Amino acid sequence: MTGYGSASRQVSLGGGMVADLQLEVRAVNSRFLDLSFRLPDECRAAEPALRELAVQQLARGKVEFRAVWRINATGKLPAVMAEAAQSLSQDRLHALQVLAAHVQTTFTNAAPMSVAEVLRWPGIVSEPKGDEEVWVAATLAAGTEALGALVETRAAEGRALGTVLQRITTQMRTIVEQIEPQIPEYVQQYQLKLTARLAEALASQASSSQNTSAVSAEVLERIRQEVVLYAVRIDVAEEFARLKTHFEAVETALKSKGPVGKRLDFLMQELNREANTLSSKSVAVNCTSAALELKLLIEQLREQVQNLE
Repeated sequence: MTGYGSASRQVSLGGGMVADLQLEVRAVNSRFLDLSFRLPDECRAAEPALRELAVQQLARGKVEFRAVWRINATGKLPAVMAEAAQSLSQDRLHALQVLAAHVQTTFTNAAPMSVAEVLRWPGIVSEPKGDEEVWVAATLAAGTEALGALVETRAAEGRALGTVLQRITTQMRTIVEQIEPQIPEYVQQYQLKLTARLAEALASQASSSQNTSAVSAEVLERIRQEVVLYAVRIDVAEEFARLKTHFEAVETALKSKGPVGKRLDFLMQELNREANTLSSKSVAVNCTSAALELKLLIEQLREQVQNLE
């Protein structure tokens, strides 16, 4: 199921500097639970705890945790500037100055270093990072809140999908209730039509025989037996009974709490199997049309079930 959640926390870096940590959790449809993490180095130690938290609350979906942070200097610019000035390494600045002067003496056309290049030089600025425990605590707090928001959005989507699935199931139940009472009549009509056609064919072939009546009586009895056996083979009462049982199982699953996606996946396979059998045994156009309509609705159900946990 798809979903989204986000949360933020502030992390003290020391010296009056604060970092704003933003953590997002995104989920898309997947048959299994697939977790991925894109965390900065400061937050990496919180990954095992976040993974365990996600496994406890989620069963399906491709879920991604992503975190970023930046220095928050709002309202504290003088203090931040003072702290930044103290974080400059004077020894490395002096060493870099000597190296730059030597390079410019050797290469007279070399351009002087810009301020940005000086600040990016390794070791020039010693950035405050804060304690690892503080980062882990902030990451877990933001992750817990974001995951809770994700679960809520998925639950809301699940309720909406449940309504759609219930409506489709009701449509299938209506089709079965309409066509089931007509099946015995269709089978009987088919029996009579088949018997009449076979008798007519045999009568025309036996018209030259002297013992036509005896042969016809014996053959007609055999035809009657075969037609009865064939009627048993095309009887779909069992398929209708199983379809109604599966409808009840789907409705029960939709009303239950907890993950139901995998259970509904299995029920979709069973419903499709019964609809295929119903179509193959059909002896009337109406029955064939009903079976095809059922298969279309089952496919709609199957597509929506992929979005359920």
